[in-house]
Amino acid sequence: MAFATGVRMYLLKIAPVAALSLAGIGSCFLALAPLGWRVGLWQYGFGLYWMMPASGFLGAAAVMLSVLTGAREWSQLRLPGLATLFVAVVLGATLVYLPLLYLHTRLTVPSIHDITTDTDNPPMFNAILAARAAERANSVDHRDSQLAQMQKTAYPDVAPVVTALPVPRAFNEALYVAKSMPGWIIVAFDVDAGRIEASQQTRWFRFTDDIVIRVLGDEAGSRIDMRSTSRQGQSDYGVNATRIRAYVAALRKRIG
Repeated sequence: MAFATGVRMYLLKIAPVAALSLAGIGSCFLALAPLGWRVGLWQYGFGLYWMMPASGFLGAAAVMLSVLTGAREWSQLRLPGLATLFVAVVLGATLVYLPLLYLHTRLTVPSIHDITTDTDNPPMFNAILAARAAERANSVDHRDSQLAQMQKTAYPDVAPVVTALPVPRAFNEALYVAKSMPGWIIVAFDVDAGRIEASQQTRWFRFTDDIVIRVLGDEAGSRIDMRSTSRQGQSDYGVNATRIRAYVAALRKRIG
């Protein structure tokens, strides 16, 4: 009897610590997934498709162990043990949520990484091509008809901005808004060609996406098109379409 009681007390002490340890290891996996990619220890796919899910499984184990321990031994647990279990549940639940959020997003958006307001004649990159080549980025030379149809189905609202402004003024307004977009780095702009090029890094994995804006004359005055494409991967998790929508909304607000 005394032996069984001793074992139970030992388990009461070790279970909260074990749950928190699982959550802690999962947190390390989640933090190292993008860090290892950024410093060149592994390919982004290993961090995104293996380490992130692993962190989620560890988080789920931490939650289950915490809940089971609390349900069975609530009356025997002291305040430090209860606090440890609470932290393990919160941290573990967060670890489960993040991979599930990425999975849900990936399953609900098309597997494309190149979005443009002009699917028939997309704006072309120039100054940024050297940086893309150095990173062995996805090709931007052509877009097949299937990609265009997938975009139209998924993002029918992605459209150019048509304005009565003359081209020089429309270009200046487009450049002004581009410079004001959070996180954008203006790489180059060419007034004569009506082209603005920029890049932006995603928050977590620090993937680089490239942006090109084209301003041309139109029957109504000027037409402003935009293209946003990822350097790596086949699915952009909807980031490029969101970026175009944000820019177009800011530009429309600026020029009226």
